[in-house]
Parts: sequence; structure tokens; C-alpha cells
Amino acid sequence: MTEGSRGHLAMLTFSLLVAGSFSLGALAAPLVDPLAINALRFLIAGLLLGVAVLATGGFQRAHYRAPWRFLVLGALFAAYFALMFQGLKTARPVQAAAIFTLTPVMAAGFGWLLMHQITTLRIAAGLLIGAAGALWVIFEAELSRLLAFEIGRGEAIYFIGVLCHSIYTPLVPRLNRGEPALPFSFAVLVTAFVLLTIVGMPAILDTDWLALPPIVWITLIYVAVFASAMTFVLLQYAALRLPSSKVMAYTYLVPTWVIGWELAMRHGGPPALVLVGVALTIGALLLLLKDESPQAVPRKS
Repeated sequence: MTEGSRGHLAMLTFSLLVAGSFSLGALAAPLVDPLAINALRFLIAGLLLGVAVLATGGFQRAHYRAPWRFLVLGALFAAYFALMFQGLKTARPVQAAAIFTLTPVMAAGFGWLLMHQITTLRIAAGLLIGAAGALWVIFEAELSRLLAFEIGRGEAIYFIGVLCHSIYTPLVPRLNRGEPALPFSFAVLVTAFVLLTIVGMPAILDTDWLALPPIVWITLIYVAVFASAMTFVLLQYAALRLPSSKVMAYTYLVPTWVIGWELAMRHGGPPALVLVGVALTIGALLLLLKDESPQAVPRKS
């Protein structure tokens, strides 16, 4: 399997795991402060990655040069997750997942600014189709809402988080100096944990952790292990092997996975017309992945 193929497989797994955090997060978000749950989430994920680093060569000083890099990346990722949980207090999972699919458009723009990754006509068409599908889902196939651009408060909050995520993706290869994925990801996670703990200390102390319902703990374990530790490494791994637009193209699968999660949890599916937008996002994914001749590919670690 080529390095590019491994990058694609990593992002396919990434999209499946990320989808679960929307369905579970929507259940837990109203019950716990987003800063508190995400601080604990990053602590658990950081401990898991720390063990993985020790098992695969240990910590080396050369991997942690220029610590300002981890501060920038950690701040962006911490902001994304905190804003995601804040937005999910009112935003519905499928609509939030559709907002997440706007990431490729923004990531392509930041990829051009930071890495000079040129977007071909095929990729530009795919991004536009995917964005159209995302907007169709976000506004629940209601043209009047789309024309008036009536967006909920939760969706607006989460959009800011998605913007942070879009900047993070091209910054990974830009700021990586040859460090392997595990120690690099560990440093970013620890930095994100420290920042969230500092900012969210009042919320952490005010939270009655023992009184939280089981769904919060189930969500916490899932997002810490699967939607943080695993996806963090998968994203880092893929970002070093694929252009930013292709890495984030896999976000177009997230609404489809979320619908599957919602059906499995017996929450019901979206209206039939909304599925048109989902179909457009899948078509955008296929169009983006068909062109395998990017003009600028980040180096691998």
C-alpha cells in the first residue's frame, strides 16, 4: 500500500469516528460545561498517546523544538472542540455535521495561503458541490431559510470552531519539522489540555462529576479515546501525506455516517429532501478523490 493510500484509509476511519461524536455529543452537551468535559477529554487522550509514545521509541528532545508551534496548534484544536460542544447544545447532529463539511472549502483556501497548494478545476468543482450540499442540509432543504440565511445560534457557534479546524489542517505540515505523528500529536494534545484547564478552571471546579448521568461518561470515553486520541493521530498522519483539500474531503462523509448513527440510536433520520444534500456531499467526495495529481504534496514524517 502506498503512502497516499494509507492517508486515504486514515481519513476514511477518521470520518467514521468523528461522526459518532456528533450524535453522542448532542446528548451530553446540555448536561455538562463544554470546557470541563473537553479538558478531561484531552487529559485522557493525552495519557493514551503518552503511553503510545513510550511504547514506540519514547520522548526525544528533538521532537519538541520550537514549542510555540504546539501552542498555536493546541489553541486551535481546543477552540474547535469546545465550540463544537457549545454549539451542540442547540444544533442538531446532522446539521452540525453538515457545517463540518464546509471545512474542505476553507482548508483549501488556507492550504493555498500557507502551503501554496494549488486547487485544480476538478477540486474547485468538488468543493463547490460539497458546499452546496452542506448548505442544503444545514437549512433542511428550505430554500426560503437559505435565501434569508437563517442559521441557528448553535450552528453559528460551531461554524467558528470549524474555521479553527480548517486553519489547523494546513498548519500541521507547515509547522511539522519531521517529527513522527505520535509525539507531535501528544505535544498538541497536552498543550490543548493545559489551555482548556486554565480557561475552564471555574467550570471544572463547579462541575459535580459524580452526579453526571451515564451518557456524559459514555460520551467522554468515546470522544477521548476514539474521537480525540485516534482521530488526532489519523488526521496528523494523513495531513503529512495528502494535500489539505483531499484530507478534508473526507469530511463530506460525516453527515452520512451521522445519519447512520442516528438511525442506529433510534433517533430517526432527516426528511427525504435533506438526503439530496447528503448525496451531493458524497458526490463531491468522489469528485475530489478522482484527481490524484496534486501539484503540492506535504512531506511525510
